Amino acid sequence: MIHDTKEFSLGLGMLVGFFIALAAFFAPLFEGGKNGLDYLDGTFNSISKDSAYYIPAVIQSSKKHNGTQVTVTLSAKDDGQAGRMEKLFASGGATVVRDGAKLVVSGDMGQLLAAALADADLMFRNDGQAVTAKYGIEPRRVLYDWHQALGSITRDLNRQEKFPEAKAARDVQTKAVETAYNYYGIQAVPMSELLVVALLALAGYVLYTIWYGFAILFLFEGWGLKLEH
Repeated sequence: MIHDTKEFSLGLGMLVGFFIALAAFFAPLFEGGKNGLDYLDGTFNSISKDSAYYIPAVIQSSKKHNGTQVTVTLSAKDDGQAGRMEKLFASGGATVVRDGAKLVVSGDMGQLLAAALADADLMFRNDGQAVTAKYGIEPRRVLYDWHQALGSITRDLNRQEKFPEAKAARDVQTKAVETAYNYYGIQAVPMSELLVVALLALAGYVLYTIWYGFAILFLFEGWGLKLEH
């Protein structure tokens, strides 16, 4: 039995409106058939990309390893990846001895890191065509192989107790290659250009949460359900 018809009707109306707004949010109403979630996801990805450009700092840090000769042993997942990695290392001036999926790489640590950073920078700028032109390999595959290679190099350098070089390889892997891979295809936009959208999204989220809360409150109170201590 309804305790307060007016309050119950208000709560029910608010709840219906809540789900209508939710359906509209997930409808393909934006450009390219995107829904509201897709639009906001792209917006905040663009903002975060603009603040995640660590590559220049990593380039400067890696220069201290110019002239440092290293030899590392790593294993690729298969012969195909080993062949692709051989091309990547060659771009850094390294000498590679390959036996199936196993590679022994010797060269200048600074030049090797610079080669990976150059590819990461191109990809961060969404210039995948330049990367493909260098190697004849799909651009995201290039970054994936760099990521795998740098991870293996880090482990082998740690095993050799060459910790500064290992840290440098790890920084290039996580702060440059990994970041460029994740943000490839996304246009970086400064927060200042999308500040209004970000504030409206935050305000809308708060308002929508309150809307749902009050709808449930009025619905239950109108029904006669109350919390008592």
